[in-house]
Amino acid sequence: MTSPTAQLSATGVSIWLDDLSRERITSGNLQELIDTRDVVGVTTNPTIFAGALSNGASYADQVAELAKADSNVDDAIITITTDDVRDACDVFRPVYDATNGVDGRVSIEVSPDLANDTEGTIAQAKQLWSTVDRPNAHIKIPATLAGLPAITEAIGSGISVNVTLIFSLERYAAVIDAYLAGLEQAKAAGHDLSQIHSVASFFVSRVDSEVDKRLKAVGTDEAAALLSKAGVANARLAFELFEQKFAEQRATELVEAGANVQRPLWASTGVKDPALPDTLYVTELAASGTVNTMPEKTLEATFDHAVVTGDAVTGAYAEAHAVIDGLASVGVDFADVTKVLETEGVEKFIASWQELKQTVQDALSSAE
Repeated sequence: MTSPTAQLSATGVSIWLDDLSRERITSGNLQELIDTRDVVGVTTNPTIFAGALSNGASYADQVAELAKADSNVDDAIITITTDDVRDACDVFRPVYDATNGVDGRVSIEVSPDLANDTEGTIAQAKQLWSTVDRPNAHIKIPATLAGLPAITEAIGSGISVNVTLIFSLERYAAVIDAYLAGLEQAKAAGHDLSQIHSVASFFVSRVDSEVDKRLKAVGTDEAAALLSKAGVANARLAFELFEQKFAEQRATELVEAGANVQRPLWASTGVKDPALPDTLYVTELAASGTVNTMPEKTLEATFDHAVVTGDAVTGAYAEAHAVIDGLASVGVDFADVTKVLETEGVEKFIASWQELKQTVQDALSSAE
């Protein structure tokens, strides 16, 4: 009997852990998850690092050294987080080598304060890439309007990018175009396209949270029939768009020149509604060539009892379109939903970033 996580991997889904801490690295837990849970990558964000630092005695010595060196809070955060990401990259290096660079990836995010600052994002993406100094790092850049040209510039410079905070199909199409434009720049600059990798992180559970709130406000039977369906439907349509865009001539010519497709990644896959199956956003979005980044709770639920039935996406496009059309018919403005979610997503990450800065500042102050 193989485990559900092994079955998911056999379906072609790359399982990434949506969490990182120094303790997880040094205790051997990260390696254990690779060995026993089929984990082949890690994503981080400001919320994750804020939690790790506020709870982690394993950072005390380094914080004391940084305080002694009179480091400011921003430099301290970059030093601490890039050290963790570099060490995690080293743990995942065998996976990176075994998958020819496709997996074994560890993501680190540019400061959320830069979400609407193209030049600032570009500068920090380059700084993080050079500081981590590992080929299996991913620099996370949000899919804001200001983020799009930064994605192109980073890819064009040979930096592998995890594009985050994608909610709408329209923005996702623009993200793919930004990636392809970056590959064209990289090719013109003489970069080895095969070494540049990217994922596009489509958020799932947050869509259901916002849509279901609006459906409940509508209050009709027709609205009730659509509850908890929008997140999966939206993601399935994203995969349909991915297939369409990478079948077009612009993309196929780059792939023929050695480029990699930009894989869809399902993020925000922990269910927010406890009434829903805890593996909903895993089993219903299984498709070859995707990444599913899971909080540990979702990973353990998947390993324990997920029922993996193979590809749940490519045969379900008509059903997904019907869900989105149904939302419009009951008066839910899906374009407004995705706009609100992007704004909230940036705000939440900025709040977490401020929390992280305060945590590090407090630690630096107390270590002096």
